[in-house]
Amino acid sequence: MSGMTSVAVRILDKEYHVACPEEERAALLASAEMLNRRMKEIRDSGKVVGLDRMAVMVALNLSHELLQLRRAFEEIDGEVGERARSMRQRMDELLGAVRQFEF
Repeated sequence: MSGMTSVAVRILDKEYHVACPEEERAALLASAEMLNRRMKEIRDSGKVVGLDRMAVMVALNLSHELLQLRRAFEEIDGEVGERARSMRQRMDELLGAVRQFEF
């Protein structure tokens, strides 16, 4: 397992140093880039004033998106499970039919 590293990220022209495992460095940088982009979008819209309010709006938007993705994943997971059960049932029926013809 790799050690910890300090990574500098820039959010709205302010630099932050964040400690993370070395193997998660790329994911941290990608997350920081997405956060920076979303913060700039909120700032540039001119509808929200104040860094703390912008951060809350971005957090709410990201939380909403995460919940939507989780719901979609749960639906897909349920569909895959149902299809797998259906396929197992069909296979059992076919095997049963084949066994009837065995001597």
